[in-house]
Amino acid sequence: MSSHDSHAQGHHEMGFIRKWVFSTDHKVIGIQYAVTAMLFLLFGFFLILMLRWQLAHPNTAIPIIGGFLPESWANGGVMTPDFYNVIGAMHGTIMVFLGVVPLSVGGFGNYLLPIQVGAQDMAFPKLNMASYWVFFIGGVIMFASFFLPGGPAANGWTSYPPLSVVAQNGQTMWLLGMVFLITSSLLGSVNFIVTGVQLRTKGMSFFRMPLFVWAQLVTSFLLLLAFPPLEAAGVLQLMDRVFGSSFFLPSGLIVSGEKLTVSGGGNPILWQHLFWFLAHPEVYVLILPAFGIVAEVIATNTRKPIYGYQTLIYSMVFLGFMSFFVWAHHMFMTGMGTNLSNFFQATTMIISVPSVIILTTLLLTLWGASIRYTVPMLFALAFLPMFAIGGLTGLPLGLAAADIHLHDTYYVIGHFHYVVAPGTLFGLFAGVYHWFPKVTGRKTNVALGKLHFWISFLAINGVFFPMFFQGMAGVSRRLYDPMVYAHVAHSQGLTVLSSYCSFILGAAQFLFLANIIYSAFKGKKVESDNPWESTTLEWATATPPPHENFPTPLEVFRGPYEYGLTPKGYSPQHLQEA
Repeated sequence: MSSHDSHAQGHHEMGFIRKWVFSTDHKVIGIQYAVTAMLFLLFGFFLILMLRWQLAHPNTAIPIIGGFLPESWANGGVMTPDFYNVIGAMHGTIMVFLGVVPLSVGGFGNYLLPIQVGAQDMAFPKLNMASYWVFFIGGVIMFASFFLPGGPAANGWTSYPPLSVVAQNGQTMWLLGMVFLITSSLLGSVNFIVTGVQLRTKGMSFFRMPLFVWAQLVTSFLLLLAFPPLEAAGVLQLMDRVFGSSFFLPSGLIVSGEKLTVSGGGNPILWQHLFWFLAHPEVYVLILPAFGIVAEVIATNTRKPIYGYQTLIYSMVFLGFMSFFVWAHHMFMTGMGTNLSNFFQATTMIISVPSVIILTTLLLTLWGASIRYTVPMLFALAFLPMFAIGGLTGLPLGLAAADIHLHDTYYVIGHFHYVVAPGTLFGLFAGVYHWFPKVTGRKTNVALGKLHFWISFLAINGVFFPMFFQGMAGVSRRLYDPMVYAHVAHSQGLTVLSSYCSFILGAAQFLFLANIIYSAFKGKKVESDNPWESTTLEWATATPPPHENFPTPLEVFRGPYEYGLTPKGYSPQHLQEA
């Protein structure tokens, strides 16, 4: 028996807890992140379905589950205004901080980044394990807040003071949960940066790294630099709530008819600066991993090199850099002054340039290609126009004059969700279908996958596209009963359309779950370790990859996307002669 075989056997003899629960293997941690994040995504989506019912049919009992909800949430099955506010706050928190980021960075990044650079594991395996468990604790705290008297946080996912400081105990749990979630991201981002920079295999220069690795590295720098201000802000708001400080509480507040007995002197706008200094880079934390996934899928299924590979890298780096200079375009309504507004208008227009370059390079890669319309390719192709709609509709919000009319309307919801729902989530779906054969050794059902795509594509546009018209008609977001306003009642038909499309969208995800779960155990086994005939290093490992990824260190001889240059049609990075 070789030393490698005995080493592998030693790993196989680990108990279930050591191997699958408290694992230091980056692939197991990636799967833990992905499964946990998808469960939270499902829960967050379930919450919004209840809210969409209330909007479509105000003051009507929620079907099926309404009678089982606590009286404080649904009185006689009819959603209460307080629970409506809870859903508004927790849906955004769960989908962003417990769903998309952990899936795109913690799930895909953990599993793929070390393999794609030819490393055996992350630079700091125990730190990696800690990052998952700190994330898990944060998620449990957020979920447990639903069982508190008074319920969870209900102050919007942005948690603006002073309302959030004088709110019920659920807000304290929200802040504690956020401290854990942010700490998890900081631990993970340090690990990703060191792994990507220091553990690259021989020959893997920076400009031979796959675009997915570049996307994860830029994302990690954003997390490392943008999250600490919000963690500090969360601690300061906790002190305001628990210890009676006044970082965000102004003087002279009247709460429930009585003057609030605090020292005052704080500034609620300070919280907005600290929050949005994270939350605008956060948008690119959501979208950059999706860009990386889509680039991998498009290169594989067009059988062409990515057009403008280095240009795309420079654009992602510049996008990350500029994301720190645009945060206050969320704050035009705070009266920041004309000069400051002009600065943030200008930077917002500038940051659209690298986004357009990235989309253009991916579109030009399609030009003249012999495209394979696989399930992951369908999601990747749909990602391009969906993100384009999200980006273009954001430009009016970056101009102070237009933002006065569109701020806090459904237009903002439509814009943001086109970036992160049909945008980012379609990129993540493409990634799940693309790497599923490598992770499990089995194929997904193609017919079910295509059905999942087409229903999701049509339904998700039905959910969010009408919101642009509602927003331009002046329909404000966060309305518990839209029918009480005459100008909103005129667009109630669009609200009903959005709501019913959201129910269809939810039903389509059961096709995805059924496909993934069935295929993981009963799907057709792959015939080779490289079923897509791809060129990057993850396809050079066994299927599923062994504990240390590669029996012997690999050497890289070429760039990541050399297709169509040899009779075989593709040139893997690690083969000297393709």
